Amino acid sequence: MAGRAAEIRGLRMQRSSGRRTAPAVAAVLVVAALAVGCRPVTVTGAGAPDSKGVRYAPTTPAPPPLGRYTPPARHATKPRPAHTPHPARTPRPLMAPGSRGAQVRELQARLAQLGLFGRTPTGYYGSVTTTAVRAFQRRQGLPRTGTVQPATWRALRKQTRRPSQTHLHPPTTQPIGVPDPRCMRGRVICISKRSNTLAWVVDGRVVSAMDVRFGSQYTPTREGTFHITFKSRHHLSTLYHTAMPYAMFFSGGQAVHYSADFAAHGYRGASHGCVNVRNKKALAPLFNTVRPGTKVVIYR
Repeated sequence: MAGRAAEIRGLRMQRSSGRRTAPAVAAVLVVAALAVGCRPVTVTGAGAPDSKGVRYAPTTPAPPPLGRYTPPARHATKPRPAHTPHPARTPRPLMAPGSRGAQVRELQARLAQLGLFGRTPTGYYGSVTTTAVRAFQRRQGLPRTGTVQPATWRALRKQTRRPSQTHLHPPTTQPIGVPDPRCMRGRVICISKRSNTLAWVVDGRVVSAMDVRFGSQYTPTREGTFHITFKSRHHLSTLYHTAMPYAMFFSGGQAVHYSADFAAHGYRGASHGCVNVRNKKALAPLFNTVRPGTKVVIYR
């Protein structure tokens, strides 16, 4: 009996020792975790003994599947446009169609010296001036823009002389024609139907000039050599009932006189056979100078 009792006490001590072992192991794990700075882990589930005292190997989470690294998405940005170089800038022209002023008048006078501008300077850059500039540029091998660039202006000034005041401000809108040989001696009123000009010529020298117009095909102005018969400063036509200021008669009822209609409408009209002058200020001094008997030559 004594032996049986001793065996029972031994079994009880063994079971008691087993129950104290599990808590001790857990305590050791907690202390170890705190020592390395980790959070305490409760030993439960896999790896802990079940109700039957059987331990299982802890389950390790599966690693993520292998694949290409995908960077985090960025905000979408608009593609930058390709750099486009600025086109070469054309120098601003000194003069172009529509320009006005003294420089345009000088341009026209210089082109006239080269035979490229067949009119008197007006100071307005129109189609005739554009054509003349293109002709000069073609002659010089320059771009035919029809506008006056610095290179065109330099070349033109180099080939021409500075225009005189008479060339810049001529008395007529058309160049004065070559005087008829009958106009080269004495004091003559020399009238050209070709250039529509009247020139007061003294011993072969042109003293003054002005624009004129003539009669229509039904009332033509006579041609030939005539002489002033009489003058009338404030003449009034008894036939047409029109004013004829500064009238100088040379052939019957035909006379040289100022015409307000010519001054207002230009060459769109015509006279009844007289020689119309549109510049009253230019005609007045001539009227005061001319005497009866002065020669008049009208030619083509």
